[in-house]
Amino acid sequence: MSEKRIRVLVAKPGLDGHDRGAKVIAQALRDGGMEVVYTGLRQTPEQIVTAALQEDVDVIGMSILSGAHGTLFPEVVKLLKEKGAEDVLVVGGGIIPDEDIPALKEAGIAEIFGPGTPLENVVNFIREKVS
Repeated sequence: MSEKRIRVLVAKPGLDGHDRGAKVIAQALRDGGMEVVYTGLRQTPEQIVTAALQEDVDVIGMSILSGAHGTLFPEVVKLLKEKGAEDVLVVGGGIIPDEDIPALKEAGIAEIFGPGTPLENVVNFIREKVS
């Protein structure tokens, strides 16, 4: 009997026009045995949550460079709760100042992965939290 694969939605919220990091993470998660859905650029929190529910994902991973993480990340968590999907793990990454991380975690983001984080750390974190 095969084990259920972890399903991850990788999203680029806001107005970012650069998605190389998100694509690198998506490939690392695939290489780690996960199923990955990539939403593409310029997604609203509503679009991200709708896609996550439609795809029945276990995890949403958001990548942001624009500085709007303090608004967009918590909005995704809020919308998940409103839809009864608070069991979806939400992680983030990108250019996020260290001083902003505690507020994001308080808002429900499980972890923030900054530039230079080893890809295996991201894969292992998701595996541990979803198992």
